[in-house]
Amino acid sequence: MTEQTSRNKFEQQRREKVDKLRALEVDPYGDRFDGVEPTAAVKAGYADDREDQRARCAGRIVLLRDIGKLIFITLRDSSGTIQLGLSKKLLADRWDEMKLLDLGDVVGAEGALGRTKTGEITIWVESLTLLSKALLPPPEKFHGLADVDMRYRMRYVDLWANPEVMDRFKLRSAMTASIRQFLTEKGFLEVETPMMQTLAGGAAARPFVTHHNTLDMDLYLRIAPELFLKRLLVGGMEKVFEINRNFRNEGLSTRHNPEFTMMELYQAYADYNVMMELTEEMVGHLIERHCESSTLPFGSMTIDYTRPWRRARYADLLKEYADCDMEDMASVRSRARQLGIDESNKDDAVVVNEVFESVVEQHLINPTFVMDYPAAICPLTRRSKKDPRFAERFELFVGTMELANAYTELNDPDMQEVNFRRQLRGLPDEESMAKMDDDFITALKYGMPPAGGLGVGMDRLMMLLTNAPSIRDVILFPLLRPSSAKPEKEIL
Repeated sequence: MTEQTSRNKFEQQRREKVDKLRALEVDPYGDRFDGVEPTAAVKAGYADDREDQRARCAGRIVLLRDIGKLIFITLRDSSGTIQLGLSKKLLADRWDEMKLLDLGDVVGAEGALGRTKTGEITIWVESLTLLSKALLPPPEKFHGLADVDMRYRMRYVDLWANPEVMDRFKLRSAMTASIRQFLTEKGFLEVETPMMQTLAGGAAARPFVTHHNTLDMDLYLRIAPELFLKRLLVGGMEKVFEINRNFRNEGLSTRHNPEFTMMELYQAYADYNVMMELTEEMVGHLIERHCESSTLPFGSMTIDYTRPWRRARYADLLKEYADCDMEDMASVRSRARQLGIDESNKDDAVVVNEVFESVVEQHLINPTFVMDYPAAICPLTRRSKKDPRFAERFELFVGTMELANAYTELNDPDMQEVNFRRQLRGLPDEESMAKMDDDFITALKYGMPPAGGLGVGMDRLMMLLTNAPSIRDVILFPLLRPSSAKPEKEIL
């Protein structure tokens, strides 16, 4: 029997039950069902020494045992599960309807609460309402979807078939709320900035291009909110943050999704040292509030988040792990060639950074603030007054991943324009001018206060704190390659 034939067989059997339900004058796709209590709250509030306890719950049937005059159902909602007991004695006039229930159906039930002989808290159903008849069956034996890729494609099944998946996304929501509360209590104002921009700015990445028909103009899905958030600093908003989507037309991997969530903030009169303190405090707050320990697993690694975190200069880490010195570019280029990096037509700073990424990052397991990047690769960052070859920038690495990026922001409009032009070097002058964000330069000319800026990858943060091996595990609907496989095949 082919997969398609098998699918059609299961669906046909259930459609026949739909016809029987309608013949019994039962709507297989019911109406509103008020007064529902979470199953977890019902079970938590149950007391063995109290009589006349009742419950009213709704959810999906994930286990069904029909033993003749009794049917036991495990009902799952977003908070957990509870057992329903259906007795022919209590439901005699609707017993034919009860016999048409299937795994996957959504039902509402009300009745007296008690325990079975085995000690299971059970709603002895006096009234049951079919709210949605499932035409396709759940995963076999309810062990969940077998194929990981299919789980991502069918998240609508994965969430109720695998309770740990639901728990992870509930935890993500709670952590995001905690970040908002943490920042709000520190005086930050949450804002929203444009998703569609006339210029792609704020980061070095390839944008997605779209077109506005009415104005007949191309727009870019934002790669970062940075330049708009800085405009708000100019406007007098001294502490701002945004948690929202960025879009980068780049690769797919276990650590990259083209559409991802970033928390970005700016604080007037601060610098990158303030941002380090804020980052450490914020992540520490999340761990204290939502995790069982300050030492957490991440794949095969064990990460110790105990504060204070390591702070190390970029150049020192390059010496420590790559065995080359930024002061000696011949040694850096030699190391690059050993690593198979084509360095022949690249600027020194680019070669240094490619060596750093290839060799150093894999050693940064416990939280490490990598400080003072080469200024040439940091066009939006203030230079160090002690050594202008370096920028007051840090990246936070945890579990060998970049988790956060922060600057002491550049607020000199003339220097910013020079840096923008350097970024666009190699393009014809007229094209460079077309891509220059002249309005941002104009904003800086009105005066932006000294500031610190921070961006934290929310998806990667959730990966680390929930021990998720892939970024797709923490994004409800990740972007996936097209599949010719039938989406139902893994759940039959």
